Amino acid sequence: MLLERSPVKRLLPVMLGALISMVGMTSAQADATLDKIQQRHVLVVGVLLSGGPFGGIDPATHKPRGLNVDLAQELGRRLDVEVQLVPVLPANRVQFLQQGKVDLLIANMEWTAERGEILGFVPTPFYRVGGTAAVLKDSKITHWEDLKNQPVCTSQGSSYIKPLTELGVEIKAFKSSSESLLALRGNNCVAAVHDATLINPLIADIAEWQGYRALTPELNPAPSVIWTRRAESDTQARLDLIVKELHRSGWLIQAQTRNHITPASPALLELQKQFQANGA
Repeated sequence: MLLERSPVKRLLPVMLGALISMVGMTSAQADATLDKIQQRHVLVVGVLLSGGPFGGIDPATHKPRGLNVDLAQELGRRLDVEVQLVPVLPANRVQFLQQGKVDLLIANMEWTAERGEILGFVPTPFYRVGGTAAVLKDSKITHWEDLKNQPVCTSQGSSYIKPLTELGVEIKAFKSSSESLLALRGNNCVAAVHDATLINPLIADIAEWQGYRALTPELNPAPSVIWTRRAESDTQARLDLIVKELHRSGWLIQAQTRNHITPASPALLELQKQFQANGA
């Protein structure tokens, strides 16, 4: 006599079939971003506009400017779509990407292993940058180790928080680099730590920063990459071809010069030679 299978056992093949179908649909739709960009003919990019040569607001035109802005516009041109820039902050940029408010992030966010675990990224970096500390010229701080047990200003979500914490500093994290720098000028901390490409031009060119100097060598130098959501391999592959071509042609070197980024990054020359040699 055959025993009738239980309702759960009868449904198990159906449930497994549905699960397999859902997995297949998820894989097929895992990277719909590139299709959406083409369909709506708009690329939405999150950019940091807190000041400096990588991203800020032109006081004359009141429009965004900087290397990150130029790069976003060039990606749109090469994808043959319009570009919509969305201002983000260090404190919310990851959430904007994860929640789908932007397609990409080009927002002064260097690669770290921790970030690589939660986000996707274009494999070829478009820049390389490390941090420096702005300190008063007459400050006794001459080495990074001198910051131990001292109040140091930086931005929320900064990649420099971890190495600074390991140095034993007292972190004061602000929503933006501009707030952090204002706190330094207000004597709320002994140093403000940000990308060297933000700090160095301030000290070199802005009169009100002539009483400050930069701490060397650079802290935690890391590659700057374009960030995507995880599993967006089609988007990453398409953009990677563009970034390689921007290196090969010298476009990124020209963008660095155009945006008065100092000191010039030796990584750009190295990457240009690499991709010219590879024929990328």
